[in-house]
Amino acid sequence: MKWLGKSGYKKFHIWRYKHITHQQFLLFLAVVIGFASGMGVVVLKNLAHYIAEILEIGKLHSYHRYYYFALPFIGLLLVVLVKKYLIKTEVGHGIPMALYALARKNGIMERKTMFSSIVTAPFTVGFGGSTGLEGPAVATGAALGANISQFFHLDEKSRKLLLTCAAGASLSAIFKAPIAAIVFCIEIFSLDLTLVSLMPLLIASVTAVITRLFFLGEEYLVNFYDIQRFSLENIPFYLLLGGVTAFVSVYFSKVYFVAERWFGQYKNPFAKIAIAGMLLGLSIYVIPPLYGEGFKIMNSLIGLNYRAFFEHFFFPAYTSNRWVVATLMLGLILVKPFATAITLHGGGVGGIFAPVLFTGIATGNLFAKLFDNLGVMLPFSNFTLVGMGGLMAGVLHAPLTAIFLIAEVTGGYELLVPLMITVAISFAITRLYSKYSVYTKELAEKNSLVTHDKDQTILTAMVLKNLIERNFVSVRVEENLGDLVSAVSRSSRNLFPVLDDEKHLVGIITLDAIRSIMFDVTKYKDIKVSDLMQRPPELIFSDDTMKVTMDKFERSSAWNLPVVNHRDEYAGFISKSKLLTAYRRKLLAVSTV
Repeated sequence: MKWLGKSGYKKFHIWRYKHITHQQFLLFLAVVIGFASGMGVVVLKNLAHYIAEILEIGKLHSYHRYYYFALPFIGLLLVVLVKKYLIKTEVGHGIPMALYALARKNGIMERKTMFSSIVTAPFTVGFGGSTGLEGPAVATGAALGANISQFFHLDEKSRKLLLTCAAGASLSAIFKAPIAAIVFCIEIFSLDLTLVSLMPLLIASVTAVITRLFFLGEEYLVNFYDIQRFSLENIPFYLLLGGVTAFVSVYFSKVYFVAERWFGQYKNPFAKIAIAGMLLGLSIYVIPPLYGEGFKIMNSLIGLNYRAFFEHFFFPAYTSNRWVVATLMLGLILVKPFATAITLHGGGVGGIFAPVLFTGIATGNLFAKLFDNLGVMLPFSNFTLVGMGGLMAGVLHAPLTAIFLIAEVTGGYELLVPLMITVAISFAITRLYSKYSVYTKELAEKNSLVTHDKDQTILTAMVLKNLIERNFVSVRVEENLGDLVSAVSRSSRNLFPVLDDEKHLVGIITLDAIRSIMFDVTKYKDIKVSDLMQRPPELIFSDDTMKVTMDKFERSSAWNLPVVNHRDEYAGFISKSKLLTAYRRKLLAVSTV
């Protein structure tokens, strides 16, 4: 609203405070954020598809197969150049970036994040990067929600709520699935479902869907065909599919994290894209369905159109053999996680949502095909779509989102029971191998993960360095009682850290310990500080989590504990009173009542 000027801006807020309640204003902003998130999806998808279409037409198309080697590298190179010279910042992975803003930045996101994914993800996907646009869309929406909230100077609770609403709205616009988007926010963003939070989320999701329909029409990302009614005799196969999707989910996650560690060794971004471009180009050349988002391939599998699926493979004549088809699909399932991981960790910008759907569809279809080859007829479309749900539950740890998303995109609930069976089995097994999903593992390791555990969420949101008190007068270990009494006269605290020449903490002295001798001037030179000091009951390190800090106060029953930094130098004290006060304030800030 800069065009209004400062006076206009102030008048607007005065009018708002007089005529609109805070809750009504949140609902109005939910509409604005829903529209902005929907437009973000429209722009993102159109840019990516426009780039892809340029590479798929005319003379270039006839040589397209031979450009598979080069196109991914070109896309990654453009992304690195844009990040380095245009936006001049690193672009984080979409959903983890939004989760980090909730946990560590009080719902604040930089302005650059509103467009950083939009100008980088289309190059990644359009030039063949084996990733999706859902993550960048969520990142863009979340950034829009956060910055709109910041513009209107909303409190922390409202900022976080609208950030989450924007993230859900983006997913809603991508899949035209507002109910699944709401469930997604509850599962992934740990949103407390109350009337205060539900209405803005619902309004933002619906507004985003309407915006997307207005500009993109009724085009479906994933089509559905010939869904058959649920049959009791297929229950054992759905149970078995749950186990298979769990196995593939664990494989997907392990490949993702191994690639992350491996590419993490390379600090030079151009070295990363050179390696990633070569590996990705080779993978796509050998297995063309790995190119780009892959929604056309997904629809081919759901519709059992294997001819379209294998049209770019080597030796297409052999794809009429059912066992050759099954073998090729198995190879696709094994290589897709690899292609996605090197795209993202090699310098590309995208998300894993679409690759997970892709792998799940291929897994479910292969499962049905193998039994068909063995003479057991299973409903192909049903198992293909249920396989997608199993992978979502396993890799993303979002079982309810998987159920409702597939129910919405198929336009009915015929698959509800088989989805529940497969999703439950897949999620239960993968949780045994990994407590966290690909979205949350890194955040959990950094103690930056928001969960439904309210106590843990509050501790995660608290920042240790903001609680350190530094108004303690220190004394040197080689000084005497007279020097200590002088320090007492200058201090308003009853605790004194004892430091050596390198500012390392060697002990503490309490006022009670010297009260009986502090006025005996005859002892000022005879008694040394080293004779009076004691070791602190616990020591807090600057990289300790708030959970560890609270545990140390619990064990020691101390009222103040000293803090040392990563060089073991004295940094200050943390008091229990300040810690509890900060905890209470943060509790009020994150509560949605």
